[in-house]
Amino acid sequence: MEKAAGRQKLFSDIGLFYCAAIWGSTFIVTKGALDDVDPVVMVGIRFIISAALLLPWVLRRPNKTRHMREGFFLSLFLATLYLTQTTGLLYTSASNSGFITGLFIIFIPVFMYLFRRQKPTRLQGASAALALAGMWLLTGGVSGFNLGDALTLAAAAAYAVHLIVTDKYVKAEADTVLLAFHQFWMVSAIAFGIALLRGSSLAVASANGWGVILFLAVFPTLTAFFIQMLAQRHSEPFKVGIIFTLEPVFAALFAWTWGGEEFVPVKAGGGLLIVSGMIIGELSKFNFKRAVKKEVLPV
Repeated sequence: MEKAAGRQKLFSDIGLFYCAAIWGSTFIVTKGALDDVDPVVMVGIRFIISAALLLPWVLRRPNKTRHMREGFFLSLFLATLYLTQTTGLLYTSASNSGFITGLFIIFIPVFMYLFRRQKPTRLQGASAALALAGMWLLTGGVSGFNLGDALTLAAAAAYAVHLIVTDKYVKAEADTVLLAFHQFWMVSAIAFGIALLRGSSLAVASANGWGVILFLAVFPTLTAFFIQMLAQRHSEPFKVGIIFTLEPVFAALFAWTWGGEEFVPVKAGGGLLIVSGMIIGELSKFNFKRAVKKEVLPV
């Protein structure tokens, strides 16, 4: 039994690393396809494909419209996240986008205070200070902060709200398949609605563009989503959070190697500060007193 549990934890950890790596790869992959498709249309196609792939499991549910209200509420934040992040990649580098998205960690305590009146801890304050200093170095200060960086910062804020609200619904034992399905098709509807209002072309100009969209729909949106849920059954939340801090690291590594982006030491230092802030943010959730007593962790 202990060996089986150990194997489950090992596979769970591998699954979490896969999620962090695959999410990190999306920044440079998405940026490379934006010459072939409008960013808003890309989001629309990506999420309608993901919804279609979930449909066989949805059709097995007796109440297929369950969680539509929750799905709509979450889709507003999910659409904001992906529309601003994807559009932002037109104006900023993939490595910047990955690191700035990681700033969601500083928004979580802010929104937790606004929504639930939970005051930030000292560690969370230190996390925010490090992350903000990192963003300053990464973007070059006020003068270097461009439209893409601003859009990605909005994406990070939307990411934080989406995480908080999703946590609330999941802990209330929501059906995660239906919750994801309704979010996916609603995000697609929002994106296509915006594209039509803007008069954007719905065409994808190349096979490469379609390949990237299919990759985004299948791997980071669908498979990583389910692997994350399965892995979290066997891995401690603290470990999950620490592994997920690697997402911007993978984003930068893919951008500097595969993507051919220039490695700038000062920006890399800024990214390091952001990741350090993320790690400290996760440490703020860890109860060290209970750890000393060898109690269940990390709540």
